[in-house]
Amino acid sequence: MGSKGALRKVLIITYYWPPSGGAGVQRWLKFSKYLREYGWEPVIYTPENPEAPAVDHSLEKDIPEGLTVIRLPIFEPYSAYKRFVGMKPGEKVNAGFLQEKEKPNRAEGFAVWLRGNFFIPDARRFWINPSAKFLKKYLKDNPVDAIVSTGPPHSMHLIAMQLNKIFNIPWLADFRDPWTGIDFYHQLKLTSVADKLHQKLEKKVLLSATEVTVISRDMMNEFKGIFDREYKLVTNGYDAEDISPLPQNHLDEDFTISHIGSINPARNPLKLWKVLAEMVKQKPLFAKALRIKLVGKVDIGVLKSIEESGLAPYLTRIEYMPHRDVMYEIQKSQVLLLLINNTPNAKGILTGKIFEYLGSGRPILSIGPEDGDAAVILRNADAGQTADYHNEDSMKRILGDYFISFSEQRLESNTDNRLKYSRKELTKEIAGILDKML
Repeated sequence: MGSKGALRKVLIITYYWPPSGGAGVQRWLKFSKYLREYGWEPVIYTPENPEAPAVDHSLEKDIPEGLTVIRLPIFEPYSAYKRFVGMKPGEKVNAGFLQEKEKPNRAEGFAVWLRGNFFIPDARRFWINPSAKFLKKYLKDNPVDAIVSTGPPHSMHLIAMQLNKIFNIPWLADFRDPWTGIDFYHQLKLTSVADKLHQKLEKKVLLSATEVTVISRDMMNEFKGIFDREYKLVTNGYDAEDISPLPQNHLDEDFTISHIGSINPARNPLKLWKVLAEMVKQKPLFAKALRIKLVGKVDIGVLKSIEESGLAPYLTRIEYMPHRDVMYEIQKSQVLLLLINNTPNAKGILTGKIFEYLGSGRPILSIGPEDGDAAVILRNADAGQTADYHNEDSMKRILGDYFISFSEQRLESNTDNRLKYSRKELTKEIAGILDKML
């Protein structure tokens, strides 16, 4: 690969970067960690003062030594939004319409309308022009060979699009989630004018970018319906360095069914709670061993469903953990629960969580489309099983089989077919795409 001086440079425009925590930071933090091994030197451009969902300093260990990180202040309307809806200054604004209190007030409903119709494509729109102006000057003195933008927030793509137009630098637009196809798009209370503007900007990005990467086949097909071009599939993954093999006696003693990450209303597995409640009543040994562990933010409606099902005594909640601790929690859980949003785009949803689950080697129970992208990956990796949202019989069978294996101390999954989802292998794919853009 040669010395560091021989590496080609790629400017990565990302809203999420350590010490910001949460799912959004993982993808390009991990790519940046390994890009040098494949001939590319990352240069990070990110806000100085983002409205991050969480702070996680444990992620800073993955930042390569000597990496250039450029930070520019961002103006966001969230301070005004918090005052308007009665939030405290230190409170975090949850993504995906997750509510931790009883009901959103009228002010929140109006704020959603403002967000959808005036902050297009998102609340980071005010960073687009200042960033383009700053980076235009920076790139004249510090040229790069390629540009990457990663969204959401999709304002990042609009910054890159301006730079691509000015400098004609090859540009990779990376979509971690859809744009107009995202599951909460219909909740933004859009006027027809705002909806058309979202669609116009989305299509312009898909048309203008040199390459476009997506994380699932369903997202690829969705984008083809908007603009028919070649899209590259690069899934999320797991980092082998985050996973330390644990001896058998480090597993939870209880029959833990653990969900790691936020649970919004669209992920509330109502039938699963019903099935677990029935199994608790019918199987005393199951009731004695069961523990439902939820790590992350949980919508108030989900907690009510658990309580109404009589499962509150079996519930353990941990609101937030640093990523290093999350990986340990994943590894020692008996069963990992993967909840796919019950929304029109469900078949194409592939969260970063599924790949960290895969890396742990623990059995997975997924609630979602049995023919969806997540189900196909679990099946091909022999890492777990999927039950449809309403398939109570399938849930009972899977849980029953897992519990028998747990009782016999042989509950585990196959780890042989997971290597292609390692962050290092996926970075090799990204580097290959960057190479071909030149």
